[in-house]
Amino acid sequence: MPLLPRLAGAAAATLALGLVAAAPAPAHEPLVTDARVLAHFDLAAGQTPENIALDLDGSADVTFAFARQVAHVTDDGRVRTRATLPAVAHAATPLLHSAVVTGIARAHDGTLYVDYATGTSATGVWRLSPGDAPEQIAALPADGLPNGLALDERRGVLYVADSARGTVWRVPQAGGTATAWAKGAALAPLPAAPARGFGANGVKVRRDSVWVSNTDRGTLLRVPVRPDGAAGPVETRADGLAGIDDFAFPGHGRSVLAALNTGNRVVLVRADGTVTTVLTARDGLSNPTSVAVRGRTVYVPSAASTTRHDPHLLLARLRHLIGRG
Repeated sequence: MPLLPRLAGAAAATLALGLVAAAPAPAHEPLVTDARVLAHFDLAAGQTPENIALDLDGSADVTFAFARQVAHVTDDGRVRTRATLPAVAHAATPLLHSAVVTGIARAHDGTLYVDYATGTSATGVWRLSPGDAPEQIAALPADGLPNGLALDERRGVLYVADSARGTVWRVPQAGGTATAWAKGAALAPLPAAPARGFGANGVKVRRDSVWVSNTDRGTLLRVPVRPDGAAGPVETRADGLAGIDDFAFPGHGRSVLAALNTGNRVVLVRADGTVTTVLTARDGLSNPTSVAVRGRTVYVPSAASTTRHDPHLLLARLRHLIGRG
């Protein structure tokens, strides 16, 4: 979530990709094709999609940051509100000033977890169990901005990227005390211009590592998870990614599809750090916030945070398997 206007519009979204084995296309053919908008959202109502979690049936749950909502989008584009996070008095969220719902993650049983940033004691990780009201399961510092969220069910933990404090928090999946798992200059916002105040942003778990984007620094980072669960040294896997928001893995390797929010692009970042643009504003992007992958389908939410035009969920097709490169 890069710095947004104070209007009830802004946030980040997710883009999902699907993959199947196929022969690579010739170099002149695009990797991602057939972009189309699945669902349009209401900017005036604060329906600025920030993040996305996919279900097995091809439907998706997205967070509407400034509406404080989680919405369900069916595979034919119907939208319904799944939950609204409680309003807070005198919200004072760093950088954004309003209460916002940001990252989202789904457990295998359908339970959803979301980040809620308010500048109050309501800031933290909230659980949305099927049929139950939203419940806060972990508090995070009120002066932080919890943004990306990732779930590691094997270890029973959630990872939260805090953009304001430049910290990755670790939270028990069952709820409890949050621990500052990783921090340091690589995760922090820039200390001076062109700083926008957004450090660690997107976060994903990949085998025995946690990957994090840093918006201010335009970097994609990897943090190994040691056998005891502690964080290893932060590694920079790619840089020069201006406006990077959240991202997803479109295959079995270390290649990443990343949303570049301010540049209205989605790019493929290969394991060797090379970057290729695969979607642009010409495909319909309007400040993309995140990426998700299901089979060969790519999901990209656009928040229209600065374009102020057409927040939506875009679908596209991945032409071939990325593989382990």
